[in-house]
Amino acid sequence: MKILVCISHVPDTTSKINFTEGDTKFDTNGVQFVINPNDEFGLTRAMWFKEKQGASVDVVNVGGPETEPTLRKALAIGADSAIRVNTEATDGFAVAKQLAKVVQDGGYDLVIAGRESIDYNGGMVPGMLAALTDANFVNNCISLEVDESNATATREIDGGKETVTTSLPLIIGGQKGLVEESDLRIPNMRGIMMARKKPLNVVDPVDANAETTAVKFEKPAPKGAVKLVSPDNLDELVNLLHNEAKVI
Repeated sequence: MKILVCISHVPDTTSKINFTEGDTKFDTNGVQFVINPNDEFGLTRAMWFKEKQGASVDVVNVGGPETEPTLRKALAIGADSAIRVNTEATDGFAVAKQLAKVVQDGGYDLVIAGRESIDYNGGMVPGMLAALTDANFVNNCISLEVDESNATATREIDGGKETVTTSLPLIIGGQKGLVEESDLRIPNMRGIMMARKKPLNVVDPVDANAETTAVKFEKPAPKGAVKLVSPDNLDELVNLLHNEAKVI
């Protein structure tokens, strides 16, 4: 079984976020980047298939040279090879078009993508990728088993979970639950040394027009000052909740 894991290069959630050029561009200065958490769950599940079923695992990213350390980390975790599509990830459709070419050229049986990336939270790429490659698709996936050419997946739905069966080729949008957080892997020294020798192939992009454009970014409004109310003054508390907070 050939598996491709899509890797997004995203800011660490502890990084301080700023914007430049009139709040139209993300400022990357001083920002630490990591593997997108939803993709990391998928990569860990792919490693299980590699170890238990002998699958081969490739990772792919759409981006510039600055994303290669993130791909090298995925190789250090255990992926066999990496692919970087040498173009900026402008929007979901453009990224899906680039990934579709990689999927078609590689003849992958299973493509594991994160449900969404934690930077833009678009949640569009896995579904569009499945449409472009004419593959079966399961989103919000929290469990996946593969038996030869058949797969059983569980996904979250409103009010519960749904288990479905399908056939390969399959694309999933994975998320927390696909593996336990305790199963996530930290690259060890041996993995880091081996990652230096594994192939990281840079491929040219295909023509793909971005269908959306970010006009402006805006940070959440800062939290207001806290008002302390004496426990003996319930009338004031009720008044504030009713007239100011408007929650009662």
